[in-house]
Amino acid sequence: MNHETGKHENTTGHGSFERQDLPVSGILYFLLTLVVGTVLCMFGLRGLYVFLDHRERALQPPVNPLVTNLPADTRHISSEYPRSAFPNPKLEEDERGQLNGSRLEEDKTLNTYGWADEKAGTVRIPIERAMDLLVQQGLPVRSPEAASDAPAATKETDNTRTVKKQDDKK
Repeated sequence: MNHETGKHENTTGHGSFERQDLPVSGILYFLLTLVVGTVLCMFGLRGLYVFLDHRERALQPPVNPLVTNLPADTRHISSEYPRSAFPNPKLEEDERGQLNGSRLEEDKTLNTYGWADEKAGTVRIPIERAMDLLVQQGLPVRSPEAASDAPAATKETDNTRTVKKQDDKK
């Protein structure tokens, strides 16, 4: 039994497997080249952006002298600038937020207790409670005699009588 592993050849003359591993130094040099190339690209891009930034600042048109409260860098405007610089009326800036706020206020008004008119002593109650009270007490109903005594369409009001009297005097 032969234990030699160094000289195995098949019948075609080619070796059956590779006898030598990839050297570690080659892998390390390749990785080092990748890192150095990446760092060089990062510095190159950083320099390009600095150059473009300086060029853009130099090419900015002059600001109108009548404009006040102007930030130093007009390319980056803070969120508070439009509120402080422009007079009313302003465009809606957050339509969805304003609509949601209105809906929340309406829901709060419809679903809570509170004063409708404090001087007159009128209160408001939640809709669900009002519907429950209507189911318990029922709707107010006029008697048939009161309904036939005062038909709304045929009766004249005091205001219409005075207008007719004034027209008759002329």
